[in-house]
Amino acid sequence: MRTIEWHETIDTTMRRAAELARAGCAAGTVVAARSQTAGIGRMGRTWDSRPGGLYFTLVLRPRLEPAQLPLTTLALGLGVADALQLFAGVAADLRWPNDVLVADRKLAGILAQFQEGALLAGVGLNVNQTEFPRELSGIATSLRIETGKEQDPEILLRALVRSIESHVEILETSGASAILRLFENASSYANGRRVTVELPGGEIRGITAGLTPEGFLRVRRDDGQMVTVTAGGVRPAP
Repeated sequence: MRTIEWHETIDTTMRRAAELARAGCAAGTVVAARSQTAGIGRMGRTWDSRPGGLYFTLVLRPRLEPAQLPLTTLALGLGVADALQLFAGVAADLRWPNDVLVADRKLAGILAQFQEGALLAGVGLNVNQTEFPRELSGIATSLRIETGKEQDPEILLRALVRSIESHVEILETSGASAILRLFENASSYANGRRVTVELPGGEIRGITAGLTPEGFLRVRRDDGQMVTVTAGGVRPAP
């Protein structure tokens, strides 16, 4: 039987899940919360974790290497998108590497980390919010906004966890090519999308040109040079 540890509020489910993983918890253990006080985003950013959302970390122990982390992030996004389609009828887009979108507004974010001998799959999902802070109002959405219905986070959690586990298993058993193919089919950002990419050395603009075998994004810059993006923020370019 799966262990699900629920919190009304926690600093971050990722921290608590790492503690459980260090103590040898079983694969499939989940730490979930309705709000977080110190939600973690990608590249050390914060994740707005006010009440109304669903924030959880799933502990997995797949036969994967830390070098496969980019592919794992893609698998998690696919798992979330599939579950939202089946559970809520919401057709989500995937923006490399870790954003789940509806009409270019962020619905969920993904954070994958290898810690304590386990894969920690973190998800922040906007569920029942009806409004967002001013700085997020133009770029965020929720399941309630998209469907017009209040959602049950506990039922939704189980659907998400099952879907994530099945997609990580695809990576584990069928390899990188299967996940890359699924992601490129599910994402409007993977190929032929004009984007701006925020890199440590500055911004670049160009057209996306698929993924590398390692799961990184290829972008053909406006000057014709092909760039492999290993980390950075991607957004639509005018």
